[in-house]
Amino acid sequence: MHDLDNLFEDFPPVSSKQWKQKIQLDLKGSDYNKTLLTHTLEGITIKPFYHPDSFKKVDIPNTSDVFQICQTLYINNEETANYLAKDALKRGADCIQFIASNPFDFKTVLKNLNQVSIYFHFLFLDLNFFKELKQANENQLMYFNINLIGNLTKTGNWFYNNQKDHEILKSLLQQQTNHTHVLGVDASLYQNAGANIVQQIAYTLSHANEYLCFLQENKINSVKRINFNFSIGSNYFFEIAKFRAFRYLWNILLKKYDLTIEATIFAQPTLRNKTLSDFHVNMLRTTTECMSGVLGGADVISNNAYDSISRKKNEFGERIARNQLIILKEEGHLKSGNYTNGSYYIEELTYEISGKALAIFKDIEKSGGFLKQLFKGTIQKKIIENAQKEQDLFNSGELPLVGTNKMMNPDEIIESKFEIYPFIKKKKHQTIIQPVIPKRLSETIEIKK
Repeated sequence: MHDLDNLFEDFPPVSSKQWKQKIQLDLKGSDYNKTLLTHTLEGITIKPFYHPDSFKKVDIPNTSDVFQICQTLYINNEETANYLAKDALKRGADCIQFIASNPFDFKTVLKNLNQVSIYFHFLFLDLNFFKELKQANENQLMYFNINLIGNLTKTGNWFYNNQKDHEILKSLLQQQTNHTHVLGVDASLYQNAGANIVQQIAYTLSHANEYLCFLQENKINSVKRINFNFSIGSNYFFEIAKFRAFRYLWNILLKKYDLTIEATIFAQPTLRNKTLSDFHVNMLRTTTECMSGVLGGADVISNNAYDSISRKKNEFGERIARNQLIILKEEGHLKSGNYTNGSYYIEELTYEISGKALAIFKDIEKSGGFLKQLFKGTIQKKIIENAQKEQDLFNSGELPLVGTNKMMNPDEIIESKFEIYPFIKKKKHQTIIQPVIPKRLSETIEIKK
């Protein structure tokens, strides 16, 4: 067995200054800044090397030891949803997320699922249904993910209106138990609409801060956990740092309120970089994205099938998506985010992202808070501006998507009949704010095909 502490004792230490001098010598006159520094849309400069005598870090709380594999299912038929949930658990899933557009027969859906955590994504707001669901499952660990502001941001409208929505939320929070967690914050919308990583964290914190203010104003002390749903982008190390930076800033924010509320991070791969052309490459994209989620410290990860943007859920796609996570967890031994502690690059990225996100968060709060900025259209404008910069990089080929704008198959014809419409749907209805709309980068090319 090697003594790791003495592994390099025969080599003299090299300072960061010496490394830079050696690099500049090897460049043979080329400009160091122009040749080796990379500038990102987040305003962060990536250096060619990171060194212990110069990198900065923040204290990140340790995450859970093992992430959970989640299977996401739509409730169209209660018996079918229950069967698929039990089947997924037999095949390696640890927990289930149900997406529902309307109230459903929860006794049928949850039959024999009382030993696992259940995450809900409700596309409706019904106080009586939620109360009945909670009362009938007092000992079941459930996340309701009620997200009034998220619905407003995505659709442009409240479920009913501002007052009624918050009255329903207040009633649910006052009856919250240790097993039923009511609040959720959907941060995935910002990523899928084109916000950069710094913006995603800042908007998520400011979004959540609206709920913290609501809790304080109504003297509600029963909230012990909030579920944060993030999308994982393709910038591998930046995405790892994103989750770490969020946890750090969330703890700072809670101290201002003198609260202890655990942040559960529920993560799934982004839709923004998924393609119809050469769509099997989506498997590779989701694999590295899920790895970022694990190493960033996500508590729960639900993978997307490679064909999910154009096909309904099918056994093959769902099995492959679930198996990707099982392989990472059981064969790759990637189980938590604690492996990244001490990595100079990731530590400094976390530090820089945290500082920039905190600055944006403070600006939003000084300007009246997240809701006020939404109604002014400021948040939407900032996301659109960054999304366009990213789109320009994709259009020019600087941001490559293999099989779509790089290494394309000239003979490939995109299938015109889709089980799910894969492009932006423009809904003509009146809204009280401009909604934040997700958009995939490759849509413009795919529509032309």
